[in-house]
Amino acid sequence: MPAEGPSRPEHGMRHEVPGPERLEPLGLETSYPERGLTNAQVKERVERGQVNAVKDETSRSLASIIRVNVFNRFNAILGFLAVVVLFIGPWRDALFGMVLVFNTLIGIVQELRAKWTLDRLSLLSAPRAKVVREGESLELPREEVVLDDLLELQAGDQILVDGIVLFSRGLEVDESLLTGESVPIAKNPGDTVLSGSFVSSGAGRFRATAVGEEAYARKLAAEAKKYALVQSDLRDAINTILRYITYIMVPSAILLAASQLITHSSFDDSVLATVAGLVGMVPEGLVLLTSLVFAVSAVTLARRKVLVQELPAVEGLAKVDVICLDKTGTLTEGTLEFSELLPLKGEEGLEEALGAFAAAAPSENATIAAISNAFPPPVGWRAEEVVPFSSAWKWSSASFADAGTWVLGAPEVLLRGTPRAGELREKADEIAASGRRVLLFARAQRAVAGGESPEGLEPVALLVFEEKVRPDAADTLEYFRRQEVGIKVISGDNPRTVGAVAARVGIPGADDPVDARELPEKAEELAELLHVKTVFGRVVPEQKRLMVHALQSRGHVVAMTGDGVNDTLALKDADMGIAMGSGAPSTKAVAQLVLLDGRFSTLPGVVAEGRRVMANMERVANLFLTKTVYAALLAIGVALIAWEYPFLPRHISLVGSLTIGIPAFVLSFARSKRRYRPGLLRRVLYFALPAGFIAGAATFTGNAMARSNGVSLEESRTVAVIVLTMVGLAVLGYLSRPLLSWRGGLLAAMAGSFAGVLAIPWFRDFFQLYLPRLVVLLQSLGIAVVFSLLLELCGRYMQRYIEGAQIPPTGKPEDIEA
Repeated sequence: MPAEGPSRPEHGMRHEVPGPERLEPLGLETSYPERGLTNAQVKERVERGQVNAVKDETSRSLASIIRVNVFNRFNAILGFLAVVVLFIGPWRDALFGMVLVFNTLIGIVQELRAKWTLDRLSLLSAPRAKVVREGESLELPREEVVLDDLLELQAGDQILVDGIVLFSRGLEVDESLLTGESVPIAKNPGDTVLSGSFVSSGAGRFRATAVGEEAYARKLAAEAKKYALVQSDLRDAINTILRYITYIMVPSAILLAASQLITHSSFDDSVLATVAGLVGMVPEGLVLLTSLVFAVSAVTLARRKVLVQELPAVEGLAKVDVICLDKTGTLTEGTLEFSELLPLKGEEGLEEALGAFAAAAPSENATIAAISNAFPPPVGWRAEEVVPFSSAWKWSSASFADAGTWVLGAPEVLLRGTPRAGELREKADEIAASGRRVLLFARAQRAVAGGESPEGLEPVALLVFEEKVRPDAADTLEYFRRQEVGIKVISGDNPRTVGAVAARVGIPGADDPVDARELPEKAEELAELLHVKTVFGRVVPEQKRLMVHALQSRGHVVAMTGDGVNDTLALKDADMGIAMGSGAPSTKAVAQLVLLDGRFSTLPGVVAEGRRVMANMERVANLFLTKTVYAALLAIGVALIAWEYPFLPRHISLVGSLTIGIPAFVLSFARSKRRYRPGLLRRVLYFALPAGFIAGAATFTGNAMARSNGVSLEESRTVAVIVLTMVGLAVLGYLSRPLLSWRGGLLAAMAGSFAGVLAIPWFRDFFQLYLPRLVVLLQSLGIAVVFSLLLELCGRYMQRYIEGAQIPPTGKPEDIEA
């Protein structure tokens, strides 16, 4: 063997690079390709502002949070009405304005709390740059990269600035996030690399030519990484509800105002009655609670070391019904230990060859690290050409001066056409069936290029590696099975190895793994196979992506977990991408969630949080929309028959707080394990419209009964308050089941509070409530009971017609975890 050259080659020293004449116009030294910028040059560029300072926001700014919570449509309406009341009536009728201020402050505080938490966590997950300065390799925050910096790249790295490649060792870049092209692009000296792309294989160095806001990715999508309330079923439903409420309010307000001016002798009384009608129609807490629940949920997940990169991603968690898992780093701990070397012939210097092979690798993955730890690099081996490992072809190679070419890769790929192929394949499969990883080490007659199928290989040895299964994997997978979430194991490893590991954690179908090289090409056939099979091996990155698409074509909501660069494409296209904190920067950049501690056992809590949010927000939306419906019907009804409106604004504040506002706030944070299904708006309307109609009819009936008994206006309004509150509590009880829990206590507390208001003279005076004579009071209670029973019957009947009738009705005991 030759006795020259370093044990690990210096990547930049043996490749053609742009000549000094290209660098001189920039004021760089001819030693730049090896040493990078000097400290003086860096300081000069910092002073000129040529740094990679970008405003890559993961959360809204303080000004944006305040603006969204304060300046919105319904705050403007309620604020205007509160000012009107303060000018012409008692301040007690402006209570809804105080509630508005209180709600707004809560929303601002909670969103700020979420912002600070997410910003802190995002720093832990932020990509860092490998920069060469004055001959030393440094790892710096991306913001400290300057123009003309020399940056190093290896597989899995995110490219943070634009630049020109100075040299390449099998460097291939995935530009799919920029161009949509999924095939990695080979990069040679002189080629351009763009920020926003990722290194799929190989290694290299490049000079930064555009940084900060001048970089391509920043110009292409300046808003792409900003915090935004992205489209979601929940927000779409709420926006639709608010839009139609606005349409209803305008004519209702005109009609009600005209009728109250005719009915009341006093202008001030007519204005107060009109304000009461309009306040009831505004679902002022619905938008607040939506933002609030998302923000609090993000903080809750942050405590579990989960970074939510988009707040509405919490909603997506509730919809997931299939989760695709990579074996390495998910079911196993992600580290490999070299176990056994099985020579296939009497090859001299085998251990030296393995040590040299590991030392020549341009980037270190788990396999190379395990080999390197077992076999130290020998002296005197000089690598001349290296093909880095690629998930696309499942092998890597290295050619050494006077030592020939060596190839390491999957036995089933490299053994094709070799002597003893059947015998060695059987031996490799037997080892893989025990759950261990097997690779073939072979000699090649000549250097091979990436993407070629190596020919004329001489098998030299089988390498056996051990993977440690995560101790929490079995319990975590059992949780998903109980929650009716399908599990698919998709790995690039040997199918028998994958199946053995899957069997150890109790995954059904692990005894019949599928070799991805035999997957059907037609999307429909692939979707059918995924429907019946669970474990897949030898899957290449593009196949992972196609498998996600096939599952989605069957209506599944797919979550994908991953930690390697080969998972990036699938993570990007999945409905919910979940990256491990220790994974490649490319996976963390495209994922909606990052498990910072890399613990697989965190996932059940993450999914449960999403389901809790959606189930509770559906329940809360039912409450608020019911209120809007009965308020609109009452306004239209009394306007058409020219009656005085049966409430003062303070009455609406009392009823709304006890039957909707306070309970909705509490219920929005309750635990729930029901999986979300599409059709939220239709389900809400199917409940809220009849419930609101029943509540409005009950109130109208009670008011008519009181008027027919010759009671005063104040007493008839008290009857209306009693009837509406009781029916409102019936709605709350229907939506809060099971009541044999703290939910029953919540309902009792609200009922007790209302009884206290009626019983305590100070509160009766404050809310201007005047109890009628006993017979009228008993009649009002009877009306409330009758309409509450009607609500129960109607709720059960309408539930049969809700889209997705297989979903247990909101309020059923099996939906809710007490």
